[in-house]
Amino acid sequence: MVQNCTELHRIAHTSENDSGGGNATMARMTTMPPQRVRMEFLHWSTIALVIVAYVLNATHIFATAQGEQDDAIEETNSYILDKDLPKFGEPIQNLTVPVGREAVLTCVINNLQTYKVAWLRVDTQTILTIQTHVITKNHRMTIAHVEGRAWVLRIRDVKESDKGWYMCQVNTDPMRNQIGYLNVVVPPNILDYPTSTDMVVREGSNVTLKCAASGSPTPSIIWRREGNEPISAGGRTGVYWVVMTTSLNSSTFSISRVNRLHMGAYLCIASNGIPPSVSKRVMLIVHFPPMIWIQDQLVGAALGQRLTLECQSEAYPRSINYWMKNDTIITQGKHFEPSIKEINSYKVVMKLTIKDINIADFGTYKCVVKNSLGETDGSIKVYHIPSTTTIATSPPATTTVATTTETVFRKNYKNKIYRPPLDDYSSSSNKIIGIGDSSETWNIDGTIEKDRDHRYRDNGASFTEDQREKEAFVDTEGNSRACSHGWSTGYILLVAVSFMIVLSVIRCR
Repeated sequence: MVQNCTELHRIAHTSENDSGGGNATMARMTTMPPQRVRMEFLHWSTIALVIVAYVLNATHIFATAQGEQDDAIEETNSYILDKDLPKFGEPIQNLTVPVGREAVLTCVINNLQTYKVAWLRVDTQTILTIQTHVITKNHRMTIAHVEGRAWVLRIRDVKESDKGWYMCQVNTDPMRNQIGYLNVVVPPNILDYPTSTDMVVREGSNVTLKCAASGSPTPSIIWRREGNEPISAGGRTGVYWVVMTTSLNSSTFSISRVNRLHMGAYLCIASNGIPPSVSKRVMLIVHFPPMIWIQDQLVGAALGQRLTLECQSEAYPRSINYWMKNDTIITQGKHFEPSIKEINSYKVVMKLTIKDINIADFGTYKCVVKNSLGETDGSIKVYHIPSTTTIATSPPATTTVATTTETVFRKNYKNKIYRPPLDDYSSSSNKIIGIGDSSETWNIDGTIEKDRDHRYRDNGASFTEDQREKEAFVDTEGNSRACSHGWSTGYILLVAVSFMIVLSVIRCR
């Protein structure tokens, strides 16, 4: 190999230095026979190929050596450069921020040198800032370079749309970056639709109240009555059903056969752990025609007494209430004093005070209740109780003292409405006025009806014949007097004893 290389070098050197060498050779070749010329050409072609092969081989050897040297240099430089490149001092902290507050994302970089720092929004691939310049047109964002190594991105008045991944990037080759997540939480908000507004329904109908809310996380919704009274859900109460259902972000509860006891304010309360919780007040208004309760339908009083009659009424919309006697409305005056006391939005107590009763005050009084859905009235009979005189004599003296005792008797049927006829005070002829419009008011004939068990029924209440016989008149002192419909027990006992004595006398004879 060395010998060939020396020879090639000599030939190449001869070719370079002897500019006429080639011409001489060509001159000799012209005097040679053709066969000799071909041999000479092949000789020089072989020499040329050997020279080319040598040059290429030497170039490859040099390139390989040079490449290995470059790789070693690059590795050395890479180690040196990586050691000197910027590095992140700490990871970006993930944040959870309520909507409307300020979010602060911090990127700490050591050994930044002349490299540049940028903040980007990952999901939208938006450049937010470069160095201390804000690129985005979002005026709520600012950038600050703090203590030479921290790049602080601030987002004021955070919106729910700001939620997502944020990247801090350094323009090395290749780029270096790290990311942090901004979570935006939203307090609950009750939606105007489909949340129910105040509702007006007729008694006995079905009603459904709805409430929907937004927020992040998804809020939970509960219903309560105003005054923090819970609502039983999914069960039957009395004669109505209350059913509550809850979906992803809404809640409904339904009441079947709604009645006046359901009337009032209901609160839809939404919460998701992010203060403040919110509520909406929904007013449920139940309309129904008037009803009247009269506790004392038969009242006895003596002349000159002061007497107060009372009716309780329920109606909604609010009713007009007044007293009548002999088809004439009784007004405020020196002798009569009507008054009305409101118990709640639909219940009132009507009172009529009669001062210094005279003979013209006895008779039937009516309490009348009207509203837009109907009218009803109840009657109270006031009758005269004669005054009684008691003679009291003291043993030492002969003076006689006369005292007058006045007693008011009241016939009491609790929670019923009676209309006793003018000529009969017995309970068997009373009538009950029920719920209904002016065209729907019904009477239960006979008022007290007997069933197969010989019990008397009256608007859902029942009592035995003995209980009926034992109903009492109650005087103003609270003492009861038996209202006997037959012979008293003492009288029967006296007759029985007398009969036994007569039988004994007859047998003795």
